[in-house]
Amino acid sequence: MKRRWTAALATVAAFGLVLTSAGPAPAASPITTAIYTADPAALVVGDTMYLHTGHDEAAAGGTNFVMRDWHVFSSTDAATFTDQGARLSLSNFSWAGGDAWAGEVEPRGGKYYWYVPVNGRGAGWMDIGVAVGDSPLGPFTDAKGGPLISDSTPNSSPLNIDPTVFTDDDGQAYIYWGSYNGVRAAKLKPDMINLDGPVITPQGVSNFWEAPWMFKRNGTYYLAYAANDSGCSSPGYACIRYATASNPMGPWTHRGVVLDQVTSTTNHPAIVEFKGQWYMVYHNAAAPGGGNFRRSVTLDKLYWNADGTMQKVVQTTGPIGGGGGGGQPPTGTNQALAATASTSYVSAWETLGAIKDGYVPTNSADHSHGAYGNWNHQGTEWIEYQWPTARSISKVATYWFDDNQGIDLPASCQVQYWNGSAYVNVPGQSGCGVGANTYNITTFTPVSTTRLRMNITSRTGYSTGVLEWMAL
Repeated sequence: MKRRWTAALATVAAFGLVLTSAGPAPAASPITTAIYTADPAALVVGDTMYLHTGHDEAAAGGTNFVMRDWHVFSSTDAATFTDQGARLSLSNFSWAGGDAWAGEVEPRGGKYYWYVPVNGRGAGWMDIGVAVGDSPLGPFTDAKGGPLISDSTPNSSPLNIDPTVFTDDDGQAYIYWGSYNGVRAAKLKPDMINLDGPVITPQGVSNFWEAPWMFKRNGTYYLAYAANDSGCSSPGYACIRYATASNPMGPWTHRGVVLDQVTSTTNHPAIVEFKGQWYMVYHNAAAPGGGNFRRSVTLDKLYWNADGTMQKVVQTTGPIGGGGGGGQPPTGTNQALAATASTSYVSAWETLGAIKDGYVPTNSADHSHGAYGNWNHQGTEWIEYQWPTARSISKVATYWFDDNQGIDLPASCQVQYWNGSAYVNVPGQSGCGVGANTYNITTFTPVSTTRLRMNITSRTGYSTGVLEWMAL
């Protein structure tokens, strides 16, 4: 299958113009702080990942999107991205009036087609146009001379934005787009600039709001999209849900939430495999001076369950593969290395000592160096460290074990310490995280103790496990 992995740019997307020099920028949170970026589309060509992004230019305190061009960022390691500059702008479309929102680039026949929503100055508001170039960096020119999709297109969306384009194994290309709950889909002709048949309303896309992203993996079609229902986000915010299908036009079956709400009200996914690792590319408001109209593109690793469903993405705050709370352990002296471990119960085939061997897991299913697990016990079990003399502890980092079978992420956890006569909860404990594929950092007021315990409560029907438990 041809992997096209390109992203639909965000919800009522954003666009902005500020040219910057093409220099490396540290990745993950965010890919750059030189400008504000949004609505990423990811495309892998050879050994390079390209992110085609919108550009937020709203002033501090602005209350609307200011977007006039799109940038391209490139990386060969998914960790450091270079801004290749503004490669497409409103001025490339003679019929465009404003609002350079979320787009996506799709390759075909040695050409690269950039589908973008803009205000077309005609009847209605947003139209979708197409630019074409000879490389992922362009230069790009208007491929059609007018909109591909507009309000005059029969059965068009209530708001024609956020196109995502997918080319199947047989060469047939499909386009999905829409907002205001109006997801739409159509086939594209081989020229990639004309629709091939009627526009349909795909069925089964639960709680769709905008920002669709379509791809295929192991024969299954996936559609990720922004949703803003109360089941996944606070009022006014969006999460990313996803659905699967056996046909690119549906019907779709909703599978769940793959990315929780972020620090910006809008949310926009791009999901791509790069050098054997999958990534969720999205935007938030985490950059200095950021906000709902000054967003920043970031990315985190994405992992799969054995049944083809996606694990929820853990949002990190540091570089991909590094920094406390992400793919690498936090810094500090790990007092666990000098402790004796014990537990209420460990399965005969598991290894309690694995929780303090210092091995850095690649994900929550990585038990190549052993793992603690308590299958088939359910409810609350505990693990414990004991030292011959008192140690000062103010933080733990827990990497949960999830074998995608009988052991699952816990429902909750609680850190306790021995006060000389009994176990009591540590004072001032922060939330005890239960995320997958990461070191969950729990802080508390420092305690001096000879024993530290973690009480772990399972989800209904499952047992629990731990790959690493650090005491700092």
